[in-house]
Order: sequence, then structure tokens, then C-alpha cells
Amino acid sequence: MDKPLCIITGVGPGTGRALVERFAERYRVAMIARDRERLEQVAGAVADTAPYPCNVADAEAFADTLAAIERDMGAARVVVHNAVGGGMVDILDLEARVLERNFRVNTLALLQLIQTCAPAMIAAGEGAILATGNTAAYRGRAQFAAFAPTKAAQRILLESAARSLGPKGIHACYVAIDAVIDVPWTREWYADKPDEFFCQPADIATECFHLAHQPRSAWTFDTVIRPFGEAW
Repeated sequence: MDKPLCIITGVGPGTGRALVERFAERYRVAMIARDRERLEQVAGAVADTAPYPCNVADAEAFADTLAAIERDMGAARVVVHNAVGGGMVDILDLEARVLERNFRVNTLALLQLIQTCAPAMIAAGEGAILATGNTAAYRGRAQFAAFAPTKAAQRILLESAARSLGPKGIHACYVAIDAVIDVPWTREWYADKPDEFFCQPADIATECFHLAHQPRSAWTFDTVIRPFGEAW
């Protein structure tokens, strides 16, 4: 029997790729991101993966991509929405178009994923829908006006999905990452920080994999992960 299907959005060089590598151990993985070349490189390195270049902010293109995935690979058993729109700016300088773009990436794309993939999960009697976020979903700091409102909306949308879909056998879970993720550019930015300051992408992926396979008697919805050295 074929492996079940997992859809992962936001497949970049850090958390996104780590998610692909972890879930590909047990799933076929449909990878979504804007960068075709990057996706093809990952597909060439990780077995049972397929690239689907798409900007999830474009609702029509995203719908076409999800339809192509279902046509090519079948219905998803697990979905991980890791795509993110962000940026740091003071609220007085925030352009409405930037907030709207981030809302499309972070929140509306998640809605599309839920509405597209959940019906088949309900029919199968099982499935998991995860979104990766951060503590901007719980608080609005001064420079996070372009980001925090959309992540808060993302979390609340997924909580509504969890309450609706949980009794139907679908586990929805929000994974907030309170950390600087260890990728080359963050190492440059925080060159004076020790290793324990950073959160490892592979460890994030392992936790997401665990959450997607929790027993039904002990489902988590809201979880925050951080490195042991993080001040909070």
C-alpha cells in the first residue's frame, strides 16, 4: 500500500525542509513554495517528495495547485501550513497592502487548506492539520504590526477548525515557535549568541511529527516550543 500523503507549505531551507525530511520517512510529501528551483533540489535529495511551486497568497493559483496535488497524489492525510508572510515595521509606517498580503499567506491560505483537505479526512475518519507560528499569535509588539494580527487570526481560525473537526476525527494543532531558528542567516545576525539560543529545524520537525500522531485521548491544540536557553 502506498504511503499516505502529507502536504507541506513554505518549504524553505530551515523548518520547511526539515519538515519534509521528517514526514517523508512515513509519507509521500507534496511540497509547496514559491521557489521552483529550491523545491526541485529538495525533491532530488529526499525520496517520496514532489514539488508544486506556488505563491499561496494567490488564492486562485493555490486552488489550482491543491487540485493538481489531489489529482496526482490523492487526498492528504496530514497538512502542515508552514508558509509565512511577515516583516517588521512600526504601525505608523505599515502599508495596508503588506498587512493584506500577510493575511492572505498566513490566514486565508490556511482556510483554503482546511476547506480543501478536511472533507477527505472526515471521510477517512482521521487526519491532522497543523500550522506553525510564533508568539506573535498571542501578543502584538511595537514592530510586529504587519505580522502579529495575521498570526493571531491564523491561530484563532485553526482553533475554530479544531473545535469543529475534532469530533469528526481530525486533529488540528497550532505550533508556536518562540525562538530564533538556526539557519545560516540567523547565525550571521546573532553571531555572538551561544548554540542554546537557537532552535534546531530538525527538532521543530520532530515535534510537529509527534503532534500529528498523538493518540486521540490526549490531543494538543495550542503548544509553544522554545530552546532551553530562551528567556521568557
